[in-house]
Amino acid sequence: MPESFLYFIWQYQYFTTTGLTTTDGETVQVLHPGFRNHNAGPDFTNARLLINDVEWVGTVEMHTYTSDWLTHRHQYDRAYDNVILHVVWQDDRSKNSRRGERTNGTALPTLEVNSVISPALLDRYAELNHSPEWIPCAGRFREVPPLKITSMLDKAMLQRLERKAANVLDVVVQTNGDWEETAYRLLAVTMGFKINADPMAQLSRTVPLKAILKHRDVLVQVEAMLFGTAGLLDDEVDEYVTTLLREYRFLAAKYGLTNNRMAAHEWKWGRLRPANFPTLRLAQLARLVTQHASLFSLFVGTSDVDRLLKALQITPASYWQTHYRFGKATEQASSSLGLTSALAIVVNTVVPLLAAYAHHRGQPAYIDRAIRLLERLPAEKNHLTERWETLGLGVQTAFDSQAAIELYNEFCFPKKCLNCQIGAALMKG
Repeated sequence: MPESFLYFIWQYQYFTTTGLTTTDGETVQVLHPGFRNHNAGPDFTNARLLINDVEWVGTVEMHTYTSDWLTHRHQYDRAYDNVILHVVWQDDRSKNSRRGERTNGTALPTLEVNSVISPALLDRYAELNHSPEWIPCAGRFREVPPLKITSMLDKAMLQRLERKAANVLDVVVQTNGDWEETAYRLLAVTMGFKINADPMAQLSRTVPLKAILKHRDVLVQVEAMLFGTAGLLDDEVDEYVTTLLREYRFLAAKYGLTNNRMAAHEWKWGRLRPANFPTLRLAQLARLVTQHASLFSLFVGTSDVDRLLKALQITPASYWQTHYRFGKATEQASSSLGLTSALAIVVNTVVPLLAAYAHHRGQPAYIDRAIRLLERLPAEKNHLTERWETLGLGVQTAFDSQAAIELYNEFCFPKKCLNCQIGAALMKG
């Protein structure tokens, strides 16, 4: 039995709580189970128990087996000296064998719980844990009260914002606190649209925004730095590429870009629509960073979602009106960065940036703005949101779709049903 199940039944006291005794026959009454500790140390803190009518206040530790206390070497760790009860699924040690003890040698009261849990609860847990459905609760999802679902989606969305904010703050550290450079790097990754996110990230680290802004009045020079460093200017297939190569050689020497030049094979082209080709995305990125004097001000200072979306829907250089790749002309290319891409930038760049800035400044108002943006944007449409809708989950806004994605990725797929309010409701029965 996994320890996560023990955490669950202890936190909610889903077992027979009357007539409890330790493995030594001491009576146990739970006055308060304590609070789940997600950091290092015992599993529950500030628990209050009556053991043989003596009140104890301290921590509670959970293990599948009694012997796990020794296996994990807690008997040598003073952080576990304030454990007042050892809760185990099975006591696997005989009365004559050494039991769990603190660093000072005092024995721990041990409570075995496998015999005081309802068989029906175990059946419901097995049903969720071994479900063959795409999410464990798919067959019973409609049984859950809507309020529980809404509450869980809110929790998932806030968790997603916190996680993304932490990732952004890591980039802030990498850029030595430069929020402009951070905004540029986040934008580049988003414009890689998953399949080319990694090479976009590498490129944005190699070609700094500071160098780009020195040439923002000459778009072809910015394109030259990006395309050349990306390793996409190998052949002089037409006059435009020749111009880019000439500019790149000068600028690469000026900014020391040659040694960090990427290889063309690092970019993915397969199964991509021409509108998602890396060449076109880089051309759009070049236009975006040169059209706006401050990406950070645009992303963090614009509260009007329509204005923000309009500012993002740019058209790259004229060459890209008839090209998706160098040297291969087409009658008319759909080169503008459209509404769908602009929406993706707001969701995956602007919102995480706002969440991170809220932490940095200690101003929750930026989190509120991020949430309002998500609530005003339409939901993302993909196979995952479509599957959620088949279960009756209304996915109408970007807040809904982001929450649904987080719920699946962080709770449903890894089967963390016991950490989910929806799963907990179904377990309760």
